[in-house]
Amino acid sequence: MGEAESAKFWMRVLSDLQERGVQDILICCIDNLSGFVEAVNAVYPETDVQLCLIDQLGNSLKFVSWQDRKAVAKDLRKVYSGVDEQAALVDLDRFAANWGKGYRPIVKSWRKNWPQLATMFNYTAGIRTMI
Repeated sequence: MGEAESAKFWMRVLSDLQERGVQDILICCIDNLSGFVEAVNAVYPETDVQLCLIDQLGNSLKFVSWQDRKAVAKDLRKVYSGVDEQAALVDLDRFAANWGKGYRPIVKSWRKNWPQLATMFNYTAGIRTMI
């Protein structure tokens, strides 16, 4: 979309949307670009921000040796596919206990980004009760 997709760039895009009449955004799924969450919150303070799980997984797995990759990915899947946020946090603690010593940056990243990774649980509970 732009020459440099910086937080400043996205702030301009969001401000332009606002000037064109977009009054609110319910949920915004974004990559983990530094400052992007703050840009969304500055223009649309009521918007729920969800970090892209695909990006989070990709960034996590780049730290993993090939021999562990399948098992680590399987254990991370338990975290983001939990029935609710509490179950997901339990699975994140299990992941940290099993893999944290060897892959500390993964655990650190998931914990740091958790507020925006867990946004989806605000929306999935109603979907599960309808199925």
